[in-house]
Amino acid sequence: MQAGLVIPAHPLALTAGRELDERRQRALARYYCDAGAGGLAVGVHATQFAIRKPEYGLLDAVLRLAMEEMRAFEGRTGKALVKIGGICGATAQACTEASALREIGYDAGLLSFTDLRDASESDLVAHAREVSGILPLIGFYLQPAVGGRVLSHRFWTEFAGIENVVAIKVAPFNRYQTVDVMRAVAESGRAHEIALYTGNDDNIVADLLAEFRFGDVTLHFAGGLLGQWAVWTRRAVELLTQVHARRQNGGPADDLLAQAAEITDANAAIFDAHHAFHGCVAGIHEVLRRQGLMAGRWCLDPREDVSPGQLEEIDRVCRAYPHLTDDGFVAGNLDRWLG
Repeated sequence: MQAGLVIPAHPLALTAGRELDERRQRALARYYCDAGAGGLAVGVHATQFAIRKPEYGLLDAVLRLAMEEMRAFEGRTGKALVKIGGICGATAQACTEASALREIGYDAGLLSFTDLRDASESDLVAHAREVSGILPLIGFYLQPAVGGRVLSHRFWTEFAGIENVVAIKVAPFNRYQTVDVMRAVAESGRAHEIALYTGNDDNIVADLLAEFRFGDVTLHFAGGLLGQWAVWTRRAVELLTQVHARRQNGGPADDLLAQAAEITDANAAIFDAHHAFHGCVAGIHEVLRRQGLMAGRWCLDPREDVSPGQLEEIDRVCRAYPHLTDDGFVAGNLDRWLG
């Protein structure tokens, strides 16, 4: 993770009856692996936190399907993948989920505080420390619009001091709060031990290009763990390769910054920014449906769908930025992934 990877947030493929579509769930994992992703994040926001509810009971199945496909890819290619699973709930549930991830073979857990909105920051640190005793942790600064909460610089300094924290996904969709995390890691003394990943889907390229300087400590985002990279993943891999080359070789970044604005515009359509991200997951599904990777854009909650005008916005960005899509790559491999 320190070297920098493309890590898509793995969506949930459902049938029209809102049951797990195993064939297409496997196809999605195969797509991400073949597209060049360095790992997968499964059971996270884009996978829908509701998979944990007893009426669905999908968490274990989804985690195991992804693991089977990642291991098959590793056996076939010799390329190692980073395997990340989402961890939710209060401490007892989070520890149970961390133990399950360890048993299945996941490398680290992406720790969500969504269910702990009323806990103090000190309690959150204690919670994280207990879970970290079971599995290496990746911190998750989730934006408040989709269930996250604002967390202070002091919190992130203490969080970064937890020995088994190996990375942080920074996704507040807010520049001030993003800098809070970067400064906290710089001041923690663990800047060379904690991999920093952008989760700011509205600011991907600028995050990846930026240098964060705090005294004699300079930090970069190594890569991205992103819902946006659940679509057009082949292009995301190419983008990160270009960013890393630009960092190493120097030179102007005008071309990448122009692409940054295009990607942000595309993300606004797919994530439904104009309606407070209500259609975020459905928007990801819609793009994958158009490519044939999903049969439909169904979510577990029937009320969760695209917003008025969102389909037209997705139409617009697909017409405006065909170079951002990987439709040809998907079309050439889809039958094999679905096989």
